[in-house]
Amino acid sequence: MKKNQLAELCELYRRQLLEDVIPFWMKYSLDRKYGGYFTCLDRDGSVYNTDKYAWLQGRQVWMFSKLYNELEPRPEWLEVATLGVNFICEHGFDRRGRMYFAFTRDGRPLYKPWNIFSEAFAIIGLAEYSRATGDVGILKRAQKLYWNVIRRVKRGDLSTHTVPKTREVETLAIPMILLVTTQELERVSPDPRFSDIIDDCLEKILYLHACDEKKALFENIAPDGSRLDSPQGRCISPGHAIESVWFILREGKQRNDRKIIDRALQILDWSLEWGWDREYGGLFYFVDSEGKPPEQLEWDMKLWWPHTEALYALLLAYHLSGEKAYWDWYEKVHDWTFSHFPDPQYGEWFGYLHRDGTPALYLKGSMWKGCFHLPRSLFLGMKILEEMEKA
Repeated sequence: MKKNQLAELCELYRRQLLEDVIPFWMKYSLDRKYGGYFTCLDRDGSVYNTDKYAWLQGRQVWMFSKLYNELEPRPEWLEVATLGVNFICEHGFDRRGRMYFAFTRDGRPLYKPWNIFSEAFAIIGLAEYSRATGDVGILKRAQKLYWNVIRRVKRGDLSTHTVPKTREVETLAIPMILLVTTQELERVSPDPRFSDIIDDCLEKILYLHACDEKKALFENIAPDGSRLDSPQGRCISPGHAIESVWFILREGKQRNDRKIIDRALQILDWSLEWGWDREYGGLFYFVDSEGKPPEQLEWDMKLWWPHTEALYALLLAYHLSGEKAYWDWYEKVHDWTFSHFPDPQYGEWFGYLHRDGTPALYLKGSMWKGCFHLPRSLFLGMKILEEMEKA
């Protein structure tokens, strides 16, 4: 790896972000009539469903606010973020302050609150927007929403569709999302209480969900950290595991804590081994740790977001460790990702590929895919590559 290689990669990421991905979402996703964003976009950007989804509204607010705050204060980026903030504040919540999951185009609720994820992405979006605008009221709204989420998590009030008394399950998504939500809010408005919350998330991910015996980070465990003998309990999501790793590496870097960093790198090693498809390349969506049939019929598909998360996680891992193995992994993931997901005809990236890397769907956005994982990875990749160049 040479310095000019870092510069070339940084320029590639910058072009993808600023000349392809962001312009695509600015051109096709903005609803200037009712506010908020369309995310169900076909290959050419045409809208095939006008319903709106809470977590994608919050995510897009965060993305454009982040670009405004840390890349360049372009007025048009702030205008895009404002569209989402106004929609969230006007339509997002029920009478109890819980956030809906989905809305009609004009903001009427379609689906009731589902878990804490809608709120989590609203929190980071509103917080980052308040940083851009100096709007104290928006920041207080984000803080209030955050502490409501923390209280609900402590009570176990997650509004899932399961019957907890029958089989109690702890899912990786909760400490993972709480960790990154707390990290983002802390960057905007530090609070000494955040430390204990982050420590608790780290403990759960690094030492309860992570199993040294199986060398795996499991999606679902019993509350005491023991394994669940079921497909749910055997499930590994390489994308979730790798995304968790870079949240933790970032925390270890900030604290200059080698123990945290080394444990995260160990989990990254495991997750790459479980996830990489040795026949066709790319990362599987789900894996059963015992080699049994996974519950998820889409288990062998290649989705955009595990690959974007892996790109940044591997750059950060190489930067913090200096180990060539992470650079070799990065190049392998980078080459496969950039040769399969980008759409040279209409721009942006395909989100859903068959196992062999051919598109399963040609859409660019859905109720799950929005303006977040890809631009976030490109933006953070640019940042870490610049840092590596200077080093």
